Amino acid sequence: MSERLTACYWPVMSAPAASPASLADAVLAGERAALARAITLSESRRGDHREQARALIQTLLPHTGGAVRVGITGVPGVGKSTTIDALGSHLTAQGHKVAVLAVDPSSTRTGGSILGDKTRMARLAVDPNAYIRPSPSSGTLGGVAARTRETMLLCEAAGFDVILVETVGVGQSETAVADLTDFFLVLMLPNAGDELQGIKKGIIELADMIAVNKADGAGATAARAAATQYQAALHILSPASPLWTTPAITISGLTGDGLDALWAMIEDHRARHEVKGLIVEKRRRQDVKWMWAMVEDRLQTKLRHDPVLRARMPALEAAVAKGELAATVAADEIAKALGL
Repeated sequence: MSERLTACYWPVMSAPAASPASLADAVLAGERAALARAITLSESRRGDHREQARALIQTLLPHTGGAVRVGITGVPGVGKSTTIDALGSHLTAQGHKVAVLAVDPSSTRTGGSILGDKTRMARLAVDPNAYIRPSPSSGTLGGVAARTRETMLLCEAAGFDVILVETVGVGQSETAVADLTDFFLVLMLPNAGDELQGIKKGIIELADMIAVNKADGAGATAARAAATQYQAALHILSPASPLWTTPAITISGLTGDGLDALWAMIEDHRARHEVKGLIVEKRRRQDVKWMWAMVEDRLQTKLRHDPVLRARMPALEAAVAKGELAATVAADEIAKALGL
């Protein structure tokens, strides 16, 4: 493998050997292999790895928070990966260091990623100032990987100043990605028409921007018409912030048209909210939600791995399914076993 490719396709290690302190120093020094080991450590479910990961994150926490965090979602086929590839390449050309955290759906057989985002972001995959980290959603709500937030912090500590979080697709993931990022971008397809009627109000309410993709060639006219319809729909809603009115624009991930304006709007949004301290305030609220999400994750882990519960669960499930035991009674027994 060439040196250029090696710079971007960071190895996935089975178990980092370095101590959390030395690993933290290496991450802060911008060592790519160290960052890869740190992320692998944070994604591990082994008890000793989780303890080391917590110590590592705590050590690096003062060096995080400097990046622009952008969540990107959209229906399958809207061109998320193509757009991110073009946008990320545009940003690295301007001197930014871009990390793409692409959350893949998990294989039901192996638990691993199945979409292969690196193969769909050809330019970023060989860009020394970019890092693409596909990670399996592992069944977590909305397709956002359980450790995506930790990965984001590690990338920030390593010096990446733009974090793009790509989700599996439009579904329950909107809320999850909005709780990870500063700016939430929703990509839409042209030819909205009747599709506009089917868009959930919640998606529009969460969006900081709607970008109609594939506004090139014969699709340009349809994209402009769709953007007009989305803008009209947005005017019906009350803005989430008095400082920002959600725009609907057209872009082409294929040609790069409109990406300059898109990024300029993201920077404008950040500048308006940062001067009022609202970015910091939003992130603090997100941190509290993260804390409770981790508590829920611990409870789920205990449910899956506690030997007493694992032995008892099949009988409880069977009794509830047969109507022999009320679901509330079974839930009480599980709660008592968890010490609740």
